[in-house]
Amino acid sequence: MRVLCVVSHPRKDSLTFKVADRFVQGLAEAGHDYEILDLHGIGFDPVLQGVDEPDWSAAEQTFSPEVEREIRRMKEHDALAFIFPVWWWHLPAMLKGYIDRVWNNGFAYGSNQLHHQHVVWIGLAGVSKEQMKKRSYDEMITHLLNVGIADYCGVSNSKVEFLYETLDSKPMHYEMLLNQAYLLGLNYAKEQQS
Repeated sequence: MRVLCVVSHPRKDSLTFKVADRFVQGLAEAGHDYEILDLHGIGFDPVLQGVDEPDWSAAEQTFSPEVEREIRRMKEHDALAFIFPVWWWHLPAMLKGYIDRVWNNGFAYGSNQLHHQHVVWIGLAGVSKEQMKKRSYDEMITHLLNVGIADYCGVSNSKVEFLYETLDSKPMHYEMLLNQAYLLGLNYAKEQQS
């Protein structure tokens, strides 16, 4: 399987990118091909402009060159992975803008839906599992990503995974988080079907 791994973090030396590196190491060892898409690295513009606004009256639509390029990139892959920090109990603005612009009408929903077999959302949370559950943040985020976005766009095999307490900088804790990421890559698609 070819997996597009979309990473959203402004710093290459972040834990988010370390998690992405370990995740794709697991993917490779499981026999999957992958591409890492660094949204900040390519200078992706998350702001939806008029040219990319969904035209509900059109079955097909031509978008800006940047969005058309990303649509082509998505079409080259069988599955998706998103790796990002959880900010304000949501996706970072960069990643939300990528979905707003690229997962557009006539491509991801409407007259067509995504062809991807699987998607995994790996959210790095600074809080503990208990804090995430306290006000059902984990359930709200999971429902939004699995149902409101993935399923709406035709991807029924969608799974949200949280890596907790990412602000705990103890080397042993970081290694545990990186090992979780590696196992998610190694077991990608297998776990989602169970």
